[in-house]
Amino acid sequence: MELILQQMPVVIRALNTGFLQTLKLFFITLLGAFPLGLVIAFGSMSRIRILSLSARLLIWVIRGTPLMIQLLIIYYFPGLVLHRPIWGGGESGRFLAASISFVINYACYFSEIYRGGIQSVPLGQQEAGLVLGMTRRQIFFRVTLLQMVKRIVPPISNEVITLVKDTSLARIIALQEVIWAGQAFMKGSHGISGAIWPLFFTAVYYLIFNGILTVLLAHLERKLDYFRI
Repeated sequence: MELILQQMPVVIRALNTGFLQTLKLFFITLLGAFPLGLVIAFGSMSRIRILSLSARLLIWVIRGTPLMIQLLIIYYFPGLVLHRPIWGGGESGRFLAASISFVINYACYFSEIYRGGIQSVPLGQQEAGLVLGMTRRQIFFRVTLLQMVKRIVPPISNEVITLVKDTSLARIIALQEVIWAGQAFMKGSHGISGAIWPLFFTAVYYLIFNGILTVLLAHLERKLDYFRI
């Protein structure tokens, strides 16, 4: 116990640094995946057949393969197959590759949630808007979107919570997120080797962050209760 207390400051500093990387990956994924998912959703619902088929094919491939495989392909394929290592070997390159992988992956999942939310709004409301002289753009933003948001909050919340935990997969390309930082103390990081207890501390980081997100998302859902349909 005394040894653990001595090692605690070093471990906490390393975990804080790793968790900062986890937070950056989390927020960049959301910032990119939310709008991209809407674009893909519109593409999958498009009346232009080639656009619709392309969007659906992308969704099928991304949802049908593990995120870990996607990370490995996006990071290693340019260098090993095309002989153009566009990401470089540094931490910034690994982070960029991980961010792109996560954005594309979660955008495809979000797109299906968006599509379900849009299609769940009764068609009669859109027809009523047209009768009242509203444009399709006005109908979407003033009628469909507001109701869609209420319907998609619960499934989106689940995906956001899952994203927090999925960020740990980025260590497969050696991105130094929080679990990488905890696991490093088993291998001799900072002069500490054979220590498994830092890994248990990483779980605390995830629990606290997920707890905060759960409270915030539940609050958002209550705020949208006026759209009871």
